[in-house]
Amino acid sequence: MRTAVTASLGPSAASNPPFSKNDRGLFVTIAILAVTGMVISSVGLQRHYAKSASQFCDIGEKFNCDIVNRSEYSTLAGIPVAGIGVAGYGLLLVLATVYRSRVETPLRLLLASSAGLVFALYLTYVEGYILDTWCLLCLSSLAMIIMITLLAALVKVRARRI
Repeated sequence: MRTAVTASLGPSAASNPPFSKNDRGLFVTIAILAVTGMVISSVGLQRHYAKSASQFCDIGEKFNCDIVNRSEYSTLAGIPVAGIGVAGYGLLLVLATVYRSRVETPLRLLLASSAGLVFALYLTYVEGYILDTWCLLCLSSLAMIIMITLLAALVKVRARRI
């Protein structure tokens, strides 16, 4: 039975990952960006709970991380948005490292990063149009998730070709 299933999938579909060894660099880059995103989100989480104002992100009234990280929009169902970011980037890191050789990983990586991007774009909208102030940490996180999503899309496209 196993031979019949393997034969129906093709000669190498059951044993080989859906990407070439040349794509390893994409997964490494995604992992590095995910770690960077975790660090950025961790600083945001620390700022969310901090009692004192910070100076590193207070650049006038248009750029202030403390205003954004302590606003009513900084939590979702009681969970700090920055904590959701740490967990989301952690998931992307696990997919890009521990599970990178699984056939379903390119799709899961693309779906997870796309969901993160949609959430980050919503939060960016809140910053720009509701709070009328920008958070450099949030904008940095947005840059990370954009790059991860683009790389995940590339991994998915390459997985189809093999």
